[in-house]
Amino acid sequence: MTRALVLAEGDSVAVVLDGAAAGDPIAAGPTAGLTAAEDIPPGHKVSIAAVAQGAEVLKYGQVIGHATTPIAPGQHVHTHNLGFHDTEAAQYGPAATRAVTPAEPETFQGIVRQDGRVATRNYVGIITSVNCSATVAKIIADQVSRSGMLEEVPGIDGVVAITHGTGCGLASDGEGLELLRRTLSGYAAHPNFGGLLVLGLGCEVNQIADLDLPGDTPVTTMTIQDAGGTAAAVRQGVEAIRDLLPALKAERTPVPASHLVLGLKCGGSDGYSGITANPALGVAADLLVAQGGTAILAETPEIYGAEGLLAARAADEKVARALLERIEWWRDYTARHGGSLDNNPSPGNKAGGITTILEKSLGAVAKSGSTPLNGVYRFAEQVRDRGLVFMDTPGYDPVSVTGMVAGGANVVCFTTGRGSVYGCKPVPSLKLATNSDLYRRMRDDMDIDCGPIAAGELTIEESGRAILDLVLATASGERTASERFDFGQEEFAPWQLGAVM
Repeated sequence: MTRALVLAEGDSVAVVLDGAAAGDPIAAGPTAGLTAAEDIPPGHKVSIAAVAQGAEVLKYGQVIGHATTPIAPGQHVHTHNLGFHDTEAAQYGPAATRAVTPAEPETFQGIVRQDGRVATRNYVGIITSVNCSATVAKIIADQVSRSGMLEEVPGIDGVVAITHGTGCGLASDGEGLELLRRTLSGYAAHPNFGGLLVLGLGCEVNQIADLDLPGDTPVTTMTIQDAGGTAAAVRQGVEAIRDLLPALKAERTPVPASHLVLGLKCGGSDGYSGITANPALGVAADLLVAQGGTAILAETPEIYGAEGLLAARAADEKVARALLERIEWWRDYTARHGGSLDNNPSPGNKAGGITTILEKSLGAVAKSGSTPLNGVYRFAEQVRDRGLVFMDTPGYDPVSVTGMVAGGANVVCFTTGRGSVYGCKPVPSLKLATNSDLYRRMRDDMDIDCGPIAAGELTIEESGRAILDLVLATASGERTASERFDFGQEEFAPWQLGAVM
């Protein structure tokens, strides 16, 4: 009998775990005598009750859309018969949250900087103020890597050029430039950079002098124009990094897990995401918070429709209001550009069984676990609170992670059902497969398989514990799948707002 999972009492649909052919009997919780009316792919939804046209369809005990046609029990529920209706603005109403119970202290092997900040990696960074200096930065990084000079200093993970497509052709004041400077300054201040070369062209809007560069990290600044052109800038840049290297000598020592700032990300999501990897990552986040650590939930368009559940867990009304204000900003932002927040589910999401943004958001919020929400931050803003916090970012993977890393995330956990190959220097990024088929097909890109949860072979709690163990090992220097492929050179992607002139 085909297995299907009913996620909450009163749901209209169940998730078909292994797929069903027309005529197959389906076991869906207490529902008896259910038969698949048509072929239903793995991870997709089957109706377990009759739903009238225009009626609400429930999953996770929440509305995920409205029936666009009458739906009979056993029918496949997806884009052909389930539609999106905009939701009312959520209202704040405090709800009971799980208290954070202090846990037996755990440690990882971190790199302690002179000012007490703790790194999980030890990179030389070349940060560019403008796209015009990107090529020179990459040449410098390549020459440094091939020279062998990094091998002379123990504990260096490499050199990375942080390049981007903006820095000029934008207003000399306003939100767009402020956002870029905050992002670049956040990367410059990241503890995973033990030394920095900051490189500009010289005449750009985003001047190096206007960046907030750290006082406790060795930093050299230069422009291509002042250096005398490309060749001269490359020579000077290579020598500047050679001079920085002695300060990057580092050893790992045991430090409390409270120094971890974990970025929570989902991308290439599917019908399994909300029932396997995302809730398991939520357990890992809860365990980290119990250690005094920090977990950052992001992707504002992908909590839309579920924001009320998150706001209800806010530490106080001010935090809740800050979250709901960001949702209203996104409503206006998408409307101004002629879009809808329901445009978010990608073709891959839909092929994997996700139909509406409401359904996607309910699964995405599961990454946050169950502890109180202690703060709401702007994109790339430095995270100061401990515990669970939220950062306002787009859902687009590289932009979202860029914001969290700029805010201080020193490990990222990235759940995926369709198969992301994302990596992110200078921060290690772990890939959590939502289903075992993906894990087998893309084994070299995946770090952990959460599919056994759906098979009943692991509990969500057991998988969450395994995720945190892997996070601790990764923070201690164990390389991730994306690091073995050297991903992270091209994934820096600041959120670009405002007119390009």
